[in-house]
Amino acid sequence: MTEHHLPSQLEVSPEAPDRNLALELVRVTEAGAMASGRWVGRGDKNGADGAAVKAMRALIHTVSMNGVVVIGEGEKDQAPMLFNGERVGDGTGPECDVAVDPVDGTTLTAKGMANAVSVMAVADRGSMFDPSAVFYMDKLVTGPEAADYVDINAPVEANIRRIAKAKKSSPEDVTVVVLDRPRHEGIVKEIREAGARIRFIADGDVAGAIMAVREGTGVDLLLGVGGTPEGIITACAIKCLGGTIQAKLWPKDDEERQRAIDAGHDLDRVLHTDDLVSGENVFFVATGITDGELLRGVRYRAETATTQSLVMRSKSGTIRQIDSVHRLSKLRAYSSVDFERPS
Repeated sequence: MTEHHLPSQLEVSPEAPDRNLALELVRVTEAGAMASGRWVGRGDKNGADGAAVKAMRALIHTVSMNGVVVIGEGEKDQAPMLFNGERVGDGTGPECDVAVDPVDGTTLTAKGMANAVSVMAVADRGSMFDPSAVFYMDKLVTGPEAADYVDINAPVEANIRRIAKAKKSSPEDVTVVVLDRPRHEGIVKEIREAGARIRFIADGDVAGAIMAVREGTGVDLLLGVGGTPEGIITACAIKCLGGTIQAKLWPKDDEERQRAIDAGHDLDRVLHTDDLVSGENVFFVATGITDGELLRGVRYRAETATTQSLVMRSKSGTIRQIDSVHRLSKLRAYSSVDFERPS
């Protein structure tokens, strides 16, 4: 499916996010990907992220929704754009929770590594989990075939055996995605002892989690501690794709632990997909920044750029892969975003 981008005037029901919203949202992640894509391999992850934030904010305010950023760039005093609590959209249409990660994989982008994406999710207002108390969570993510058999509280080897059985294979056939961090030394040891394979990722566990859920990526499971905001965005994708995410809040120190307890969180509670995003009217969009198993990255020519995106809606179960050709002069004319090379 190829789209040539022109301004769109799409009407959305004020009661709930409408099916047309998906194609408006993908223009936002496309803008983020094209802006940050200019920074691939330049060694400046903040430059890449800043370019994506600026581009996405310019486009998101044209979307027919009355949204509030629940998961964004952080608190207002540290994030001037796309901050938590910022109202986004054109003010018409549905009341929505918005989760946005302009660059999932800033290090991947800075180093020109695989699987950096620009992502965004939208759901009915009040449906997304509030991640403010604890920044990290321990996660287990797998696809529909094994979703009913895994348990984050079970030993790693047990979950690998259960996934292998559900997929009619052996533990040696199972591939596990793990963020390459010192805190995961124990998990890595257990995975290897179970005989499974490991795919380390340097960054970007939203893309890693979707790989664990989506067929054809060669990944069966994601394990380990990553960002709580990314966990909620992942839950939105899983709502559309099927599968499961199980998670437990993971305070990084005693101060954060006490803050979570004071906020009423049960740190032993297993959070499932529906706990992280409730309801069945969820949209998820992602556009590739760099090439990867999930999506192809941005390609630039003299006057055009091409992008590849996933566009998903849980209510209909529709999953679209969209290949788009963008005329940069047209984009600049209507979006007020400069997609030229960074200085």
